[in-house]
Amino acid sequence: MKAYSPTTCLAAGAERGVCILWNITGDSSRSALLQCCPAPTGAAVSMPITVWRRGGGALGSSRVILLHHSETVNTIGKMTADNEIDIKEAFQRAQKGHNNKAKLVASLRSRYNKLEDKTLFHEEFVHYLKYAMIVYKREPTVENVIEFVARFATSFQSPPKTEEEEQQEDEEEEEEVEDDHPFLSFIFNFLLESHKANSHAVRFRVCQLINKLLGSMAENAQIDDDLFDRIHQAMLVRVTDKFPNVRIQAALAMTRLQQPKDPDCPTINAFMLILDNDANAEVRRAVLSCIAMSPRTLPKVLKRTRDIKENVRKLAYQVLADKVHIKALTIAQRVSLLQQGLHDTSEAVRDVVCSRLLPSWLLRLEGNIIDLLHRLDVENCAQTALDTLKAIFKNKPNEELLQEGVQLGNRKLIPVDALTCENVLYWRALCEFIKAKGDEGDEMLEQVLPDAATYAEYLNGYLRAVPMLSEEQRADFSQLELVMTKEFISQQLIHLIRCLDTNEEGGRKRVVAVLQEMLGLPQTPSSLVSLLTEKLLTLIPDDQRRIQTVAEIISDVREPITEASQPVDENESRRQQVQLAEVKVRILEAKQTLEDFITAQEFSRAAELKDSITELENRRNQILQEIAESSQPADKETRTEKNDPETLLRCLTMCAELLKQMNITTRIGPTISALMSSLVLPSIANAHPAVRNMAVVCLGTCTLHSKELAKTHMVLLLQIAQLDEVKIRISALRAIIDLLLLFGFQLLSETAANQTALPSQSPDRQEEDAPLPAAEEKGEAAGDTSKSILLMFSEFLDSEVSDLRTETAEGLAKLMYTGRISSAKMLSRLVLLWYNPVTEDDTRLRHCLGVFFQLYARESRLHQEVVEESFLPTVRTLMNAPATSPLAEVDINNVLELLVDLTRPSALIKPSTNTEEVCVHDYLAVRMCGEMLKDPTAPEVRLYAKTLSNLELSRDETVRKDLQTLLQQLVQVVRDRVCLRALEKMLYQLVDSKEQAELLSASALQPLDVNADETATEDPSKSAKRAKRGQRKACTAKGGRKPSRRAESSEESDGENVPESVSAVRPSRRAKTAALEKTKLDLNTLINQEANVS
Repeated sequence: MKAYSPTTCLAAGAERGVCILWNITGDSSRSALLQCCPAPTGAAVSMPITVWRRGGGALGSSRVILLHHSETVNTIGKMTADNEIDIKEAFQRAQKGHNNKAKLVASLRSRYNKLEDKTLFHEEFVHYLKYAMIVYKREPTVENVIEFVARFATSFQSPPKTEEEEQQEDEEEEEEVEDDHPFLSFIFNFLLESHKANSHAVRFRVCQLINKLLGSMAENAQIDDDLFDRIHQAMLVRVTDKFPNVRIQAALAMTRLQQPKDPDCPTINAFMLILDNDANAEVRRAVLSCIAMSPRTLPKVLKRTRDIKENVRKLAYQVLADKVHIKALTIAQRVSLLQQGLHDTSEAVRDVVCSRLLPSWLLRLEGNIIDLLHRLDVENCAQTALDTLKAIFKNKPNEELLQEGVQLGNRKLIPVDALTCENVLYWRALCEFIKAKGDEGDEMLEQVLPDAATYAEYLNGYLRAVPMLSEEQRADFSQLELVMTKEFISQQLIHLIRCLDTNEEGGRKRVVAVLQEMLGLPQTPSSLVSLLTEKLLTLIPDDQRRIQTVAEIISDVREPITEASQPVDENESRRQQVQLAEVKVRILEAKQTLEDFITAQEFSRAAELKDSITELENRRNQILQEIAESSQPADKETRTEKNDPETLLRCLTMCAELLKQMNITTRIGPTISALMSSLVLPSIANAHPAVRNMAVVCLGTCTLHSKELAKTHMVLLLQIAQLDEVKIRISALRAIIDLLLLFGFQLLSETAANQTALPSQSPDRQEEDAPLPAAEEKGEAAGDTSKSILLMFSEFLDSEVSDLRTETAEGLAKLMYTGRISSAKMLSRLVLLWYNPVTEDDTRLRHCLGVFFQLYARESRLHQEVVEESFLPTVRTLMNAPATSPLAEVDINNVLELLVDLTRPSALIKPSTNTEEVCVHDYLAVRMCGEMLKDPTAPEVRLYAKTLSNLELSRDETVRKDLQTLLQQLVQVVRDRVCLRALEKMLYQLVDSKEQAELLSASALQPLDVNADETATEDPSKSAKRAKRGQRKACTAKGGRKPSRRAESSEESDGENVPESVSAVRPSRRAKTAALEKTKLDLNTLINQEANVS
């Protein structure tokens, strides 16, 4: 390239009589006209030169366009005056991100406006636009061109008319002015004609351009009704496109076509359908970002907060925070949003709730936290309200925490008259939040909470003021609501005890005394008994003191002190004395006779006599008690035992809380034994269900502390679990499962040791040998307690009561995970229960089993073997399910994928380092081959053949040879084409390359169909290549999972021109940079190539 100075350039132009225009590539936005001189007519000349700076040095390589004056003086004048450019140059400049697109738009628009015939401009514009529309990849240059086209097209959009202009136009009605500019209409027509193109790239760019065109228009812009309908119909078609990116752009394009006030708006209907059914998360996100909020769409957006994808849930919370006022949500919806969002498994979702949703709600409530709590109904969702307050406190400095919220008096207490559910809950949450700071929060805690003794008096006064309602008063809803509110406030005040500083002895003793006094008062509400007992026990560290304290309170509650009002009767007293003397004489005579019998070794008669002595002593004690009661003066007090349901329930609640708080290693002493015999066991036979239920809870908790007690009462718990009401059965079932978890099935063996000798097998393995639900073997199973329990569990899994079914499944999951049960049949039952449509609404069951399967299978290889043993029974059950059974609706392929994934060697938490070890999938492959050989025409053969290709097989030669032999036998007998292809693929994974030709010729792999002759004459090498196309590496611990059909449907590419992946050495950073530069797309190459061809 020659180098010229500016002077030389001017001289050259003057000599040739031309005007010189240069465009510096280093700064493409700059251009300058150096000189224009008259010259003869002739062709324009273009030559490359180097332009120099004024201070010296080259500025950049440029192309100087030499235009003859006679032909181009007008054009040059226009370009200098209006800065006009042609279409090609506009598209070339638009590719560069640093170009000012507003100038490009203005220049091209100026040229367009001066043209009389717009047709050629339209055709040339679309011609260059097509170069960008055939590119599917989101290249920066293409995106810049699309942005330029959208801005240029919408620059012709006429500004919206004001009301005055519309009125004037209505009055005149002389001329009709087109609403849409011809160029804008032309672009829309071109795009709408192209939206059905075969190329997914074109469809994508069409939807993208329509989205940008509509989005670039003014907020109150108007378009023709016919054009609106055409766009609407086209985008409704494209939102069902095969490619997710096309669906995304189509959905975004329909944003401004929504009509929220129209109950039958097709756009909103399509959006709601996409939110519910689209398999691609990005499509759902796109719809969430643009859907208009209305009473119809709000439930769909709320549902996306429970989406399976984290990004969708996150965006759903952002949309709700930005577009939905808190008053537009019901209390249940607000609580559900906070409960799910604050406990979401994703930290990003939790952050959005804390940083976007809660501040948005507070902003709309003018920052009033108490008002926010009032809108959450804290009485029914106290825990959610506490979590919400803690999330708010985390984002506030300490100074604001002490200034906002509740107003405390001089004693650092809320006045009793000012206590409400909201401010007392705020007080509790604030104290607990500050307490959690540790030593840092001690000083702050002193500013919001008094000393322990002062607070104890405050609590005592409020609890005593809680009224007791009679049966008539309970019928009055207003009075009942008032009492319930006071009970809720009392609960929060009791919870605040844990925040008190109880290190000081005097304050702690006063709090303990108040709690004991409240538990002993009959007017204390039953709903507070458990909480009061819990706080009392936390202040008493020693278990023996705990037992003694609670036992005394129970004694005072059940046998309160009453005044004796009957006068002393002299005759009755004398009669009692005579009876007492007579009984004493009979006791002495009986004891003398007893000694004689013992001396004579007549033990049977001695035992009978001993019972008589016991009855006489009881009679004597009764007479003594009657004498003592009758001899008491009228002003003395006496104890009377109370057995009403309310008193028994109160005592049992305290006993249950005591047993829960006791250390598991604490043995059952005389006091607990006395409570068991006098309170718990008699209450199990009580007529009141609530009393029986609490007694079962006490019994189950007590047996955890004593193995001997567990042996004694296990049979009783089993009877209750089968015969009582549902709630009581569930309590008994929990107790049984806890005992089995703690002591194992050996407890049952020891219980039944005196009745019958058990076989040498462990109870865990005995269950495998006996079919669980078989009716003909129920009699045999009943003889073995362990089998009876497992049979009972199996029956509970089939129960119509969802709570009982869920509790049983959760208990079995715990027993299997801890190794107390190892049963493939029971695991198969749980898998079938998880997939059963009957349990679709049982969220707790589905969640529990979903977590259990993953943890159980990943824990150890032994667990994977159990899963492998359950494979075939599960498949048989599903295949044999009658049409009327809910199991007939289960997708068997999904079940097989789950079981295969659970048994993958790579799924283990601690996978084996020995790659030659025989893995679980090896055994599974052999089992499936054996099943297929039993009946090659069975419908499940196709399932097994498909599953074989998903297995991770080890490199053990023995196993591989066995599988080769089985597969060779299978291809001889299987006639199904799909199965043959799968088996052929599997066979080529196992054999060496040297053996492939021999095996191929030895086995009849051709499918039997109408095209058998053509297939038979086909070259074997082609067949081998077909098999290799689907071939993947032999299964090791690094094997991958085959993508599901749903995942394949969501791929971004249609598979055209996709190169095969080859293994290569990892490139260096410099090589990566060079490769990245090469991949940058430049449309100039395509445009210039087209120009040269033409």
